Parts: sequence; C-alpha cells; structure tokens
Amino acid sequence: MRACLFVGLGGAVGSIFRYFISLFLVNNANGFPFKTLLINILGSFVIGLVAAIAGKHTEISPDMILFLKTGICGGFTTFSTFALESSTLIQSGKIASAVIYIMASIVISIAAVILAQLIVR
Repeated sequence: MRACLFVGLGGAVGSIFRYFISLFLVNNANGFPFKTLLINILGSFVIGLVAAIAGKHTEISPDMILFLKTGICGGFTTFSTFALESSTLIQSGKIASAVIYIMASIVISIAAVILAQLIVR
C-alpha cells in the first residue's frame, strides 16, 4: 500500500507538470503534436536520469525511485496520447506527418534516455 501512495503522489505531480506545459506552449497551426512530442522527450530524459542515478547510488530509497520513475514520469509522459494523435494524423490523411511524429518520438526519446545515462556516468 505504501508503494501505491508514492506512485499515486508522483503521478499527480507528473500530471500537473504535463498540464502546465500544455498551458504555456502554443498550438502549431498545422496540427503537428509538438507538445506531446516535447513531453515524451522530456519524460524520457528524466526517466533516464532517474534510472542512471538510482543504479549508481543504491542508497536511494526504493520508495523515492517509485515516486520519480513510475509516479512522476508515468504521470507526465503521454504515450496513450501519442498513440491517439498518431492515429488521428493517419486518419486525416497526414501520413508524412504521422511517420515523422512516430519516428521522432521513438528515436529522440531513446536518444534522450541514452544522453541522460551518459551525463550521469
């Protein structure tokens, strides 16, 4: 039950961060989901940092790792929204935008995790 509390509190924090980003960034007129792309890249970077730091510093509480990785990063990132927006782009005939969005989300997010891990090393 304690773990659920840490995950839930972190999820609330992550969701609030995501909401704030959606308030401050302006929508692009062409409909490309830049906000979600940015959120997924940032979230991937942060989860990479947390994982690398946790691996390097075993004295960090497992509750804190749950709070940060599963809670905050899970509440902040938006893979379900990514899937919906990709589908919407495809269904609206914007195939090139969909492919760019999908590839950029995957490749840059993975690169962000690697970069974060390299920074910690």
